[in-house]
Amino acid sequence: MQSSNGRPRAGGGGHESPAGRPGSPDPALAEASGTVRYDDPWYDALASGWGEPAGPGVPAPAAPSRTRDSAAADVYLEVQRSAAFQEVRGRYRRFVVPAVVVFFSWYVVYVVAATSAPELMARPVAGAVNVAMLAGLAQFLTTFLLTWAYARHARVRRDRAALELRWDTQEMARGAGGGAA
Repeated sequence: MQSSNGRPRAGGGGHESPAGRPGSPDPALAEASGTVRYDDPWYDALASGWGEPAGPGVPAPAAPSRTRDSAAADVYLEVQRSAAFQEVRGRYRRFVVPAVVVFFSWYVVYVVAATSAPELMARPVAGAVNVAMLAGLAQFLTTFLLTWAYARHARVRRDRAALELRWDTQEMARGAGGGAA
């Protein structure tokens, strides 16, 4: 398995030693032990073992500090104000807001019909299958369709722009001295 920066993960993606993590107290120990050092600031900290014991009798390493250098904070504020970031957020909102309104409306119509029009919902369609059963199954179907549509929209309309923005931000943070060295 490989990390997002293209380097192979040590041991197939399991826990690394505390010395191999960014911000660890002894980078020389990481090189001596043969562990991989990750420079990607978006590497999933929880999945890499921070805050978990490295073995029996070994204290858990401290999580990296949440405070950011002011230069790095300026980079993130600059990115947040950028047109590229606003475009990604706008694309997200243009899909999510109407989708939530439509899906929630459909759900409310189903619940209201089930409570206020039981004779309609009890009307048989085919054998023992009635309108309420079909509407309930349609709720599941629309949930899966909405999930598929969201994933497709993200893949087609947002993922590439978000990835480019991510790497631009990482490079800017490194240039400002706020990223991993």
